[in-house]
Amino acid sequence: MAFFSLTKSILSALLILTLASSSAGARPRKLDLWIPDTDLLTYHNGGVLQGNIPVSIIWYGYFSWAQKSIITDFLLSLTYNQWEPNPSVAQWWSTIDQLYLSKVGNNNQRTKVTLAHQADNWYQWGKYLSMSQIAQLASHATTPKGGITLVFTAQDVAVENFCMNHCAVHGSDQSSGTTFIWVGNSENQCPGQCAWPFHQPEYGPQTPPLLPPNGDIGIDSMVMNLASMFAGTATNPFGNGYYQGPQDAPMEACTACPGVYGKGAYPGFPGHLLIDSTTGASYNANGVSGRKYVLPAIFDPTTSSCSTLN
Repeated sequence: MAFFSLTKSILSALLILTLASSSAGARPRKLDLWIPDTDLLTYHNGGVLQGNIPVSIIWYGYFSWAQKSIITDFLLSLTYNQWEPNPSVAQWWSTIDQLYLSKVGNNNQRTKVTLAHQADNWYQWGKYLSMSQIAQLASHATTPKGGITLVFTAQDVAVENFCMNHCAVHGSDQSSGTTFIWVGNSENQCPGQCAWPFHQPEYGPQTPPLLPPNGDIGIDSMVMNLASMFAGTATNPFGNGYYQGPQDAPMEACTACPGVYGKGAYPGFPGHLLIDSTTGASYNANGVSGRKYVLPAIFDPTTSSCSTLN
């Protein structure tokens, strides 16, 4: 089972953190400085997720109805909806489809995401989970082959290496064709690392934090991290799809553009985003039911640049 993880930390303008990852049974990696090499993010002849992607959710710990709806509305927004004004979540997902998924095989069908099943787990294993327990939780879901199981942990749940090495992880079992994503709520545990730019960064330039589009620092940052892992899972589900660098610590469709959310971004500055005239909150994507989100930039292999929605 392979694991890929996302770290959110901002250092100085000359330093970019690598997105630390580890594989089952391997020595956990610590945060390292990442210096871009000459290897481009390319396709390695492996599988990607295409067609209809069913998604199952496990809510571990307490999530309010309002918190759940912010995340599920994001997932529903991935499939095209004519009522969503651009820039939209569907437009963001369509970019991933066009740049990556549609180029594999003879797939002319638009890749769609459907919400299949949700289940609450009320602290079955307490308030500290190992990564093996996260994988075990995911394995209990009834997600069809080719789908993704999402495991979300509440703000009072600590997870192995959460904050120290990663903010989110995606993993897989190629033999069964299953994949999963874990994302933790970092509002109380490490907002300076995993909730930036909605919180002051722990390191680097201390720019003012942005107001979260849905008024919940923890959940809005979970959506950002989920989006990055969702892109990585779809384009590199089993570690042999699209990636840059070493296979066990890859840069993927969104993690190859760390800290970039709008045009003009640089370390410590997320880029120029749209502002909600009513709330003053920042966003770069519209979703269903009038939702607004901040989503990460997507690496464009054709131009070797980070593509943003605005």
